[in-house]
Amino acid sequence: MQASAYLGDLGGLAADRQLVMLDLRGTGRSAVPENPASYRCDRLVDHVTALRDHLGLDRVELLAHSAGANLAVSYAARHPRTVAGLVLATPSVFAVGLTIDGELRREMALLRKDEPWFPTAFEALQEITSGRATDEAWQAISPFFHGRWDERAQAHQAAGDQQKNHEAAAVFGAEGAFDPEVTRAALATFEAPVLLLAGEVDMAAPPRTLAEFARLFPNAELAVQQGAGHYPWLDDPDAFAATVTAFLG
Repeated sequence: MQASAYLGDLGGLAADRQLVMLDLRGTGRSAVPENPASYRCDRLVDHVTALRDHLGLDRVELLAHSAGANLAVSYAARHPRTVAGLVLATPSVFAVGLTIDGELRREMALLRKDEPWFPTAFEALQEITSGRATDEAWQAISPFFHGRWDERAQAHQAAGDQQKNHEAAAVFGAEGAFDPEVTRAALATFEAPVLLLAGEVDMAAPPRTLAEFARLFPNAELAVQQGAGHYPWLDDPDAFAATVTAFLG
């Protein structure tokens, strides 16, 4: 539940394709609803449908990142014939019922042990995975989400904190938002090609978990972007755009 501005032009992908960026309700330029319960993920599927109808498109190529992937697969499960291709970039896995435990996140984090910020960030990660999360700890692990913790990454992180609708984020995955068994059954017969794009060092969506995610589809491939974290179009724009463009054709 963050303004779509954080996606930028997806590493230059806009040079080859028309990008239509959706600000989900209560984010960016979209209005705040009267009923906060409408922020729930399953209730947002109709908004994707409404946008497609507004654009007069029978089929679309759908790209989603992180938590937005929960909405994308929910939409694809409900309206499979309207999706010509599906790209899930470092996706969240709640909608399909996969889990990423603390041990795997720590294993991924250790890939960054030579970074100067690692000791402080890893200590904060230990607090979070041990159930002692604080706002300060969440802030301290920010470097783990980027392939390079440079000025650009820090600016992107700071902007994201301002772009997010925290009330909406709390409701997005509320009880009833996901039905993994039903979604997985639908995805097992999903005919369109699917690309799952992982960041090599992304502890939020580890490649090992995304390989498991890919197996839920009959026609999916996994690409791992070297050196990338949770925002692969920032870490290496050219590599990201090339991978997605090659997949979409």
